[in-house]
Amino acid sequence: MTESLEIPLGKRTKMYRLFEIVPGVLSIGTVLLLFILTWYDAAIASMYLLLIILTALTRAVIIATHTVRGYRHLTSAQEIDWHRRLIDLEQPEGSLTHEEKRTVSQFGQSIHLRNLRAIVANPAAYPKPSQLKHAVIIAAYNESIDVIEPTIKSLLATTIDSKQLIIVFAYEQRGGESIKQTAKTLKQRYGSKFGAFYTVGHPEGLPDEVVGKGGNITYAGEFLARKLKQQKENFDDVIVTTLDCDNRPHKAYFDYVSYEYIVHLNRQRLSYQPISLFLNNIWDVPAPMRVVATGNSFWNIISAMRPDRLRNFASHSQPLTALAAMGFWSKRSIVEDGHQFWRSYFFFKGDYAVTPIYVPIYQDAVLSETYKKTLVAQFKQLRRWAYGASDVPYVATRVLGKGRKVPLSDGLVKLIELLDSHVTLASVSILIAIGGWIPLLLSPESARSIPAHQLPVIVSALQQIALVGLCISIFFSFRMLPPRPERYKRHRTFLMLAQWILMPVTAIAYGATSALNAQLHLMFGRYLDKFDVTEKATVSEIRRVQRHREHWWQWWRASRDVGSK
Repeated sequence: MTESLEIPLGKRTKMYRLFEIVPGVLSIGTVLLLFILTWYDAAIASMYLLLIILTALTRAVIIATHTVRGYRHLTSAQEIDWHRRLIDLEQPEGSLTHEEKRTVSQFGQSIHLRNLRAIVANPAAYPKPSQLKHAVIIAAYNESIDVIEPTIKSLLATTIDSKQLIIVFAYEQRGGESIKQTAKTLKQRYGSKFGAFYTVGHPEGLPDEVVGKGGNITYAGEFLARKLKQQKENFDDVIVTTLDCDNRPHKAYFDYVSYEYIVHLNRQRLSYQPISLFLNNIWDVPAPMRVVATGNSFWNIISAMRPDRLRNFASHSQPLTALAAMGFWSKRSIVEDGHQFWRSYFFFKGDYAVTPIYVPIYQDAVLSETYKKTLVAQFKQLRRWAYGASDVPYVATRVLGKGRKVPLSDGLVKLIELLDSHVTLASVSILIAIGGWIPLLLSPESARSIPAHQLPVIVSALQQIALVGLCISIFFSFRMLPPRPERYKRHRTFLMLAQWILMPVTAIAYGATSALNAQLHLMFGRYLDKFDVTEKATVSEIRRVQRHREHWWQWWRASRDVGSK
């Protein structure tokens, strides 16, 4: 059963190969069509571009609306005492009487009352909070203990009883002896503070695996399942959360997930998606990375406001029963997080959804030892995310091919949405940036074409309207910023505002270019089958490297001076 869920390795079927080519062809074709139409008729080219821009503007308005609503949900959900609500579910009858008398309304209070009434009416259908356990798989490669230890500490700072947490530190053996020693050190320091603390080394070169995170966390998940089976634990009472080693969950995250898991009767067919905010080190990273990281954070907030289109991303939670039945995560994809949605969707024959968890998991923005390395690492990270285009043939062959197991209408809608998102990412920012001048500059007839002649002015006006959405993002980005570290002076705050002038550049240089690069790899069959691990350096590590280089440089100059004498 699980084999049929996997991405093929080696030769693809003709249909599969066709849909690998489709995203790249459509993305490049969307841009080239403007040039072709310009050659044919500048007026038609102008109308085509205006249609693209008006569609983008409409989406920008919707995005701005979702940004405001999403920020409100984010702040409201963090004010809720989710641990208190879990206690209500533990003793529903008395809690229902108490809650009905409350006059102060909180986020989701009416839904909480409805949930209590449902549990009181049919208590056998709902598990007790006290019987649930959370298994946390922390994936690591060769990161330093300075990066990983704050994640472990953040788990201890959550409002759930730490004895309900099972930690599985999943490290890559190919990361060397240092990560193995880090695993041992972390277990010695923190092992007794949790319900259990396991360290699992993922062997290198296992069959049917690409070099990626999916193989690592699947190996750890299989280890966890064997351990819990030996202990005769009920898999239905275990929720698994995957974290990168720099992830720090909000203090209420596990209580919030427990709550949502309990109150949904279809709990085994759901996964639980927090809002990833790339803010841990936002003050430390270069300006282009801050713009990219903040944009990605807002996109995650916006996505949470569309549960019908919400997909698994980065850290998320899913019941162990479901994971074990489907063979955990894909070992053949470098985008195992987003791909997990499609594995689950087809495994459950279309009866699957992602439930938003409106509290954050804080992550690091990209930061490497040098500015140049940071720029390259950021591109590789975005290209890896954009390689989610590899899901297009996976979905298309299962929706349009023989043996379809999901509703055709729902599958087609999801396929079109998936394809549209990747084509839009790769092409629209390019068209908006340069498209307004193409008909005017390339067509001899454009001087006599009023639409072509006025196009740059119209595009400029529409771009100014779109700035309203950018201003909203800037406002909320300052509201979400962590406190400025003492090592930075006040002018750093000004730079946080000035950085947004780089947004058009990052949209093309990182957004569109990384997407096109990923789609071209897929299009020409040069598959990305190695997970480019995003470097996670801390400021202290960078300063140590800089001091080492300075000392080496001073030694070299001194040696040269002695030699010359």
